[in-house]
Amino acid sequence: MIDLHTHSVFSDGELIPAELIRRAQYNGYEAIAITDHVDHSNIDIVVPRLLEAVRHLNDHVSIEVLAGAEITHVPPSLIPDLVRELRTMGAMIVLVHGETLVEPVQEGTNRAAIEADVDILAHPGIMTTEDLLFAKERGVYLEITSRKGHSLSNGYIAREAQRFGIPIVINTDAHAPSDLITRDMAIKILLGAGIEETRINSVFLNSKQVVEKALRRHYAKAH
Repeated sequence: MIDLHTHSVFSDGELIPAELIRRAQYNGYEAIAITDHVDHSNIDIVVPRLLEAVRHLNDHVSIEVLAGAEITHVPPSLIPDLVRELRTMGAMIVLVHGETLVEPVQEGTNRAAIEADVDILAHPGIMTTEDLLFAKERGVYLEITSRKGHSLSNGYIAREAQRFGIPIVINTDAHAPSDLITRDMAIKILLGAGIEETRINSVFLNSKQVVEKALRRHYAKAH
C-alpha cells in the first residue's frame, strides 16, 4: 500500500508524524506522504516541520516517507502561486483539496489545481469533460479515496478515468489511526468503485510513479 494523502497534528490529524509513520509501517505500507492542510497562513510552519520529521525518520523506518501539503479551500486564483511557493520550500508532493461533493469548495478549484501542475487532485467530485481531459494532458493524477463522504464520487471518477485513460491513485485521506487501510482493503475499494480487476495493479503502479517523481524532484533540488 502506498498512501499519498494523510494528515498529522500539523493540521487536523490526530497523530504526530512519527506515530503516523509507525502505524503505516505496521499496516504494511511501502510509502506514505504526510500532506497536511495548508493555505498562506501556515505553510511556513507546516512544511518545514514535516521536512524536519522526514529528515530524521526516513533512515530509521522501512517505508519511504514524503513531506507534502494539501492546499485546502484556497480561492482558485491563489492556487498557482501557492503551489510554486510550496515547491520552492521543498514540499515533496502537493495536493489540492478538490471539489468534493460534501464540502463547499469553490468552483474552479479543480481547474486551477490542474493548471498549477499539482501531483494529485484529491477527491475531485464531479468533473467536467474538459477538466478530465486537461488532467490527462497535464499528467495530474486523480484520487480514489477511502474516506467517507469524499468517496461518494469514487464510482464517477473511476468510470471517467477508465473511459479517458486518466491515471488514478488510491489514498486514505487519513486523519486517525483507524483511517489507514491495507492493500487488500484498497483492492476492495477499487473494485467497489468500478475499477476493472485487470487494471488494479496499474493503480498501485501509478502511486509508485508519483513517489519516484517526487523523490527525483526532491533530490535534484537538493543537489
